[in-house]
Amino acid sequence: MSRSERLLDLIQTLRRHRMPVSGQSLADELGISIRTLYRDIATLQGQGAPIDGEAGLGYVLKPGFMLPPLMFSDEEIEAIVLGSRWVAKQPDSRLSVAAVNALAKIASVLPDDLREDLDATALLVGPPSGTVEGIDLGLVRQAIRNERKLDFFYRDAGGAGSRRIVWPFALGFFDKVRVVVAWCEIRQDFRHFRADRIAELKTTDLRYPRRRQALLKEWRATLDTPRQERL
Repeated sequence: MSRSERLLDLIQTLRRHRMPVSGQSLADELGISIRTLYRDIATLQGQGAPIDGEAGLGYVLKPGFMLPPLMFSDEEIEAIVLGSRWVAKQPDSRLSVAAVNALAKIASVLPDDLREDLDATALLVGPPSGTVEGIDLGLVRQAIRNERKLDFFYRDAGGAGSRRIVWPFALGFFDKVRVVVAWCEIRQDFRHFRADRIAELKTTDLRYPRRRQALLKEWRATLDTPRQERL
């Protein structure tokens, strides 16, 4: 591994730790000596990386640090391109444009040889399914980010319709359908709503009384619980 690759790995490792981490733990994770780690920390600090801490106390990278032009492995490039191409073909038009723009930004800072690999990757994404939502998924994503209630008309698999007020906290993307995961005020429980069965979608100004992260954690816990134990 070259020194530049080692320094980049150190930055990426620090990014994964939100709390100060000891120099020895960093050295063990990177497979280098503690003396090499101290030298690399000093080098990065000298180049402007906002790394707080010192030997014996631990180190932490301040949030918001932007990396210089990046180096990627072949697999990382393939993952980036495949993921961006898949999102670009989703029916969420704003997210689709964002995926194309993000890939262009990444390409603009890559060295020439890696930019060529980015353009020439052979991993392709098939055409999208014929299922089309009649709602703007961007409104759903915005409601999730802002923790706002959604008001919509929903028709279930049997054709029965009802008005719902929900607390959206996740949006699942599947090959043929998108699913809004939310707490339903009518059912007083977690529910999954197919986006192609939602109509008359309205974003309210009402903030739901729970944090999105807490709802997501509780919902994930229900997935591990047999249904008969939840009835």
